[in-house]
Amino acid sequence: MPSAQSGSQVNQNVASVSQPIHLSTIGAGAWGTALAHVAQRSGHQVRLWSRRSAKTLPEVIEGANVILSAVSMKGVRSVVEQLQGLSIPKEVIFVTATKGLDPLTQKTPSQIWQDAFPDHPVVVLSGPNLSKEIMQDLPAATVVASRNVEAAETVQVLFSCDTFRVYVNTDPLGTELGGTLKNVMAIASGVCDGLKLGTNAKAALLTRALPEMIRVGTHLGADPETFFGLSGLGDLLATCDSPLSRNYQVGYGLSQDRTLEDILEHLEGTAEGVNTTNVLIKLAKQEDIAVPISNQVYRLINGKITPQQAVQALMERDLKAEFDDLDL
Repeated sequence: MPSAQSGSQVNQNVASVSQPIHLSTIGAGAWGTALAHVAQRSGHQVRLWSRRSAKTLPEVIEGANVILSAVSMKGVRSVVEQLQGLSIPKEVIFVTATKGLDPLTQKTPSQIWQDAFPDHPVVVLSGPNLSKEIMQDLPAATVVASRNVEAAETVQVLFSCDTFRVYVNTDPLGTELGGTLKNVMAIASGVCDGLKLGTNAKAALLTRALPEMIRVGTHLGADPETFFGLSGLGDLLATCDSPLSRNYQVGYGLSQDRTLEDILEHLEGTAEGVNTTNVLIKLAKQEDIAVPISNQVYRLINGKITPQQAVQALMERDLKAEFDDLDL
């Protein structure tokens, strides 16, 4: 991780609160566009790039203080490799807003970025942030997390405005996993609502989803407290209770007997929870982590079980004490 000295270099080279920060955003989808919108509202200079942009990637990132990656999980490695071929000053901050797990290495996006750019500060941005609401300037809050506190504070300044409140923490892995794992739970939540199982069932699902997320996160080295914050519980509540969530839409569609292929074909954007579920189950088997909800979602999206059977399987699990698997 970057040293405290590298954090000082960041503050010396990045504009202060009263001066505009130069942001280059890679990924012009709904999330990247929403974050670019917030930074512009905050008075900073923003350039947006996608594969269809008229300008080249080197042209867009030239002179940037902060480079934000808001591409889908499957595009992360491609973007990283393109940037590795360029000469990027060490004081430039990388921000990753991708929520997912790499199918090949099971690493998070920030781990991929930090491996590729070990001398650069890497910051994770995650929270209960539905992009359509942010574009409407509705109030929202998020978290920026890094072991390099000064880099995180620079990104905090970049995105803070009157409708977007930004908090800082020092657990990038937990912040990232909270936003990643809740996508799996959002699929389950969509099924719950699609089957009209009621408020009691939905409350039980979300309550048991959180310790499952914590169990995975702490096993991988995250701080358990992080999952009770905006990027864990906050994002879980927002994503599992909103038809705007693509992962929720996947679960709801499956509950209506639509095929996964049909749902994804008509979906506006990427439902990262599908890939995350497959990678998570592989990881959980290797590490012997109990993930009962995620396991039923895995069986459902892979056509091994019906939505009704998934619910029944969860209801028939062995009786146990409520907190016997949650050691905080």
